[in-house]
Amino acid sequence: MTTPLFAAVDLGASSGRVMTARIGEGTLDLTEVHRFPNRPVRVNGTLHWDILDLYRNVLDGLRDAARDGLVSVGIDSWAVDYGLLDEDGALLGNPVHYRDSRTAGVMERVRAEVGDELLYQVSGLQFLPFNTVFQLVAAGAGLERASRLLLIPDLLAFWLTGEAGAERTNASTTGLLDVRTGEWSRTLLGTLGLPARLLPDLRDPGGVIGTPRSDVAEDAGLPRDLAVTAVASHDTASAVAAVPATAGERFGFISCGTWSLAGVELDAPVLTGESRAANFTNEGGVDGTIRYLRNIMGMWLLQESLRAWGSPDLPALLAEAERVPARRFLIDPDDPEFLPPGDMPARIAAHCVRRGFPEPRTRAEIVRCVLDSLALAHRATLREAVRLSGREIDVVHMVGGGSRNELLCRLTADACGLPVVAGPVEATALGNVLVQARAHGLVSDLAEIRSLVAATQPVRRYDPTGDIRPWEEAAARLASA
Repeated sequence: MTTPLFAAVDLGASSGRVMTARIGEGTLDLTEVHRFPNRPVRVNGTLHWDILDLYRNVLDGLRDAARDGLVSVGIDSWAVDYGLLDEDGALLGNPVHYRDSRTAGVMERVRAEVGDELLYQVSGLQFLPFNTVFQLVAAGAGLERASRLLLIPDLLAFWLTGEAGAERTNASTTGLLDVRTGEWSRTLLGTLGLPARLLPDLRDPGGVIGTPRSDVAEDAGLPRDLAVTAVASHDTASAVAAVPATAGERFGFISCGTWSLAGVELDAPVLTGESRAANFTNEGGVDGTIRYLRNIMGMWLLQESLRAWGSPDLPALLAEAERVPARRFLIDPDDPEFLPPGDMPARIAAHCVRRGFPEPRTRAEIVRCVLDSLALAHRATLREAVRLSGREIDVVHMVGGGSRNELLCRLTADACGLPVVAGPVEATALGNVLVQARAHGLVSDLAEIRSLVAATQPVRRYDPTGDIRPWEEAAARLASA
């Protein structure tokens, strides 16, 4: 009997892919069907996502996947960004990119007017200038024509099925969801003067959203009974669901891609004043879990540097970087100057000099600076997550594209003084298809999802080597710079 076929639409900030998986008892075979770039477009000074190009590529991938007989499809993407629809369901312009400058100064103004305590007690979110709540305040009068707001995965699901809604793990990144009740916060909406009509009904991972509209099914060659299933539509929530942790393992995680999201999984949010001051976030996960983490700028620093250099050979550059003296060049990856696109190598070099470190002059020195600094940021964030939550960890699971970077994995293990288990690379797609599989009765719970990933997907373990004291000294130098 043929095992059922599931499709994951997984949209990252730099690329998207459609993956398929056959899932059976003790089997999980993932195949890439279609991969495509995600290229933002600047129009009249505003940076947009090219959402129609993304949707076209999604349909192209699903058309190819459907030839093998699909049972279900789920969609995940990056967080916080959204499309606005009018009362007829038409899109009111391409969604604005979270790296656009329109939110400059908005977060600070809202925090001053509303107060950090109320914002954090409601949402439990890290204060980041691009959070949906600050984007909406920045949009101002631009909301008047809008009837509905749909986050990116929900927008694509709406175009596929005609059914509107908001999946909770992604809704938890907006700053408008009450982290304790799991419902939209009418209090915060009223305080900020944001129209409640924009926010659709909420849905949980694992439910069926609907089936393809007849015109979509015909155009894309999709089965009319294909289930479009709600998954953990925030890509990090899907990735953490697929962490290959064994039963009883005390683990921290780093979902490492354009961003590094480092933290621990909890049963309840941490909303203390200390947590707020440390700028930790409480985001929703599968089965009501909380992803207690902090955003770190991540591989964006390396991606933008490579783009500025004309995309040189990365393996050769990493081999060169490994020969650069350790911890000589250091930056704070989360400095706001690194958020927008641009000449990243020049910004990194200037940041080093400004903080009293030597100036990295070669490409290899820039790369080593980025990786050493990310390893230190991983170390600091995981240690703080443990301290604030009381959840001890014995191992760090690094998933996502960054887990392929052996040098970063080794440096993170050494900086943390803990073993790093790297992989799977496609953790987000795996979490996506496995939540679908659970909705169709093939796996029972989160523990079984992780057990199946651990049993079927390749991972690599990096044990810490050498003395941790040089990392402690580097952390102290960076903190005092």
